[in-house]
Amino acid sequence: MALPDVLPAAAVALDADARAVAIGKSAMRKASLRLIPLISIGYGLAYIDRLNLSFASLQMNRDLHFSASVYGFGAGLFFIGYALCEVPSNLLLLHFGAKRWLARIMFTWGLLAASMMLVRTPLQFNVSRLLLGVAEAGFFPGVIYYLTLWFPVRMRARAVSRFYIALPLGSVVMGSLAGWLLGLGGKLGLAGWQWLFLVEGLPAVLFSLVMLKMLPDGPNQAAWLTPEEKAWLKGQLDTDGKGAEIGHEAGVLEALLSPKVWTIGMFFFCALTCSYAYNYYAPAIYLQVTGWSVTNVGFLVACIGLAGAAGMLLNGAHSDRTGERPLHCIVPCIVMALSYATASYARQPWLVVASLAVSFVAFNAFQGPALSIPSQFLAGRAAAAGIAAMNTITMFSGAVGPMWMGVMKDATGSDRAGLRGLLLPSLAAAGFMYLLTRSLKRQAPIESPT
Repeated sequence: MALPDVLPAAAVALDADARAVAIGKSAMRKASLRLIPLISIGYGLAYIDRLNLSFASLQMNRDLHFSASVYGFGAGLFFIGYALCEVPSNLLLLHFGAKRWLARIMFTWGLLAASMMLVRTPLQFNVSRLLLGVAEAGFFPGVIYYLTLWFPVRMRARAVSRFYIALPLGSVVMGSLAGWLLGLGGKLGLAGWQWLFLVEGLPAVLFSLVMLKMLPDGPNQAAWLTPEEKAWLKGQLDTDGKGAEIGHEAGVLEALLSPKVWTIGMFFFCALTCSYAYNYYAPAIYLQVTGWSVTNVGFLVACIGLAGAAGMLLNGAHSDRTGERPLHCIVPCIVMALSYATASYARQPWLVVASLAVSFVAFNAFQGPALSIPSQFLAGRAAAAGIAAMNTITMFSGAVGPMWMGVMKDATGSDRAGLRGLLLPSLAAAGFMYLLTRSLKRQAPIESPT
């Protein structure tokens, strides 16, 4: 073939590649701008309604005469109900569609979260927390599965980090409002903790209508994507699915019995045992060691939340750029272990606060890389079941962590023994992630299309 004939063909190929890149950037930009804010706000509201009990307890435990053990047990019951309903909820999401099911979850949990203001006895407290967990079950794994319908594997750590940033930012909102809401005690005959549950529960009910209106079930239902963008996205996701160990043709049972699913589930179980132990007791610990007012402690929690958000975004972006996942999870887990140990032995208030703040930042830092790992070996219906199974294992941590802290506080009169006990699960989380390292494929680093 003559050289003049080769050059036009090469030019055509380059033009086609450039056009594909442009289409991909456009599709990912649209998906990021239209979907991530919606699901981020939704998860932020879920996080607030799940954990605002930590601030409400500063008044509620005194008013209702709840011991630390009663409080820790009730706080943990949320996660029992949540865990038991994870897999069924995610399978129902496949049946009803993402927008209907996620909106339904938000509506029911919002009503139940607000109804916590009516609690008067330990039994009512336990039942309310259990039902709240059942209502919220499936939202988080449903969103993680939903992201697999939109973002190719190599872009998921950033996508997850951008939505999951609602977790630390939820702490910012919760901490900023806590002092004001608890200060409303006496208005209309309600205690401050009752106002907190009411005001922070109802937004989820209202936002469920927004989700129902604006969230498409998948790329094919998105009117704002062009046919070329839908085709590009389908091609990318089909390629990812072919490389998955448990792919589209796999059954639900195969996903549920996968050793990798159980290993990543145990990683999150250990890590979140520490996180929930911290989250449900942090305001009380900060209040005790600093001697500050509830309002100032709330602002402290808010500032720590901002630091956690920064850690999440930076570590997730670096993980995608380098294509490396395990070390981006293992190192933060080791940092968590050192932080809990330091906080448990420190005598200076500033060192206790600083150590617990570092543990929170480290926990948030590994979320994007870790949550992108299941999609490396799961695809299709197996992904929905596998991610839900992983989260089922994970959610029992929410029962273990608060209960551990409550029992140890009643037994020793201090939170330090409970914090010291978190050293083991932090290191165990690092160990479980290491077990996955040998079988995980390293993702090639890419330039971000968003």
